[in-house]
Amino acid sequence: MNTRCLIADDQGMVREGFAAVLAAQPDLAVVGQAADGAEAVSLALQLRPDVVLMDVRMPLMDGLEATRQILRTAARAGSAGAVGRPRVLMLTTFDLDDYVYAALRAGASGFLLKDAPAAELVHAVRVVAAGDALLAPSVTRRLIEDFAGRRWPSSRSSAATLSGLTPREMQVLELIARGLSNAEISATLVIAEQTTKTHIGRILAKLDLRDRAQAVVLAYESGLVRPGG
Repeated sequence: MNTRCLIADDQGMVREGFAAVLAAQPDLAVVGQAADGAEAVSLALQLRPDVVLMDVRMPLMDGLEATRQILRTAARAGSAGAVGRPRVLMLTTFDLDDYVYAALRAGASGFLLKDAPAAELVHAVRVVAAGDALLAPSVTRRLIEDFAGRRWPSSRSSAATLSGLTPREMQVLELIARGLSNAEISATLVIAEQTTKTHIGRILAKLDLRDRAQAVVLAYESGLVRPGG
């Protein structure tokens, strides 16, 4: 089954360019395009895409608020037995860096620079659609560390939430927050990659988190990871 994609960007040429790249892939399908956040919310409800490519800055409603509304509505529908929530891939540029952490807090599964090569765009959509979070690139590590530490200090409630994790799971969570991939975590802890995947699954289940992006947010807010540490 093809991954259904919705593209939300206020620039028509950007939308068309992304649509052409994604539509050329045999496993991806573009089911809709939105020119602003409000339209993105409406189309997401109608079309039920698997992945929403969401620009941060748009008229009428920005991408952050649109992401919140889409995921909140989908969560309510999911609790009623309907389809699951779409994954949101935020589109940003270097001059919008301080929106990145806010996007993760809004529920986005990752972000992509708008000038990324076509192959990187396709890879990002597939990664997010598979249920993972796009947090590995070095630029992501730098931005998350910067804005996580600068804006939201340690929270006692968040720290208490981690109390149910084993020491090994705490190690894995810390490495996730540092931006390491499964292979890198496995090499660091000298464990099998399948074991790493099992630990991550248990972490997400224990903390009631959707994906690695939410795990990163919690790791910083709890004080488990400090910027530059």
